[in-house]
Amino acid sequence: MSSPLRRLTRCAVLTALALALSVAEGLVPLTILFPLPGLRLGLANLVTVYALCCLSGREALLILLARCFLGALLGGNLMALAFSLTGGLLALAVMALLVRVPWLSLFGVSIAGAAAHNTGQILAAMAVLETRAPLAYLPPLLLCSLITGAVTGGASILLVHRLSVVGDIKS
Repeated sequence: MSSPLRRLTRCAVLTALALALSVAEGLVPLTILFPLPGLRLGLANLVTVYALCCLSGREALLILLARCFLGALLGGNLMALAFSLTGGLLALAVMALLVRVPWLSLFGVSIAGAAAHNTGQILAAMAVLETRAPLAYLPPLLLCSLITGAVTGGASILLVHRLSVVGDIKS
């Protein structure tokens, strides 16, 4: 398979995986443990971290955009697109910067990404509602991002390590 076709196929499979993870995590009610509406684990972030580490920032961006748009279309909620896209783009930007810091592990990168995602969603809510009221929701979300980011960070470390041991993941 030619290199451009291989990259396209890889991105399509990773987009489908991210979309499936996003849908699956919607079935896990984290609100039982943390009574914050809309709180999610962020499993689709595993694909973003993998793409940042093993592919390119451009491919990670394309996968994120496709996942957000397809998720909004499949979910039938185009308003959710504003929240998912704002949070996802801010998280991707923060993680793309931090993944280059040599002393910071994927654990820390994922926690920062979770915090950035929550911050982006609050910014989107402020823009949509035209009020600063959603800022009151940010501190508990940032506290939860320590836990959700730690879970996805630990899984990201295992994922990237396993796949790099299997073979040349950049081919």
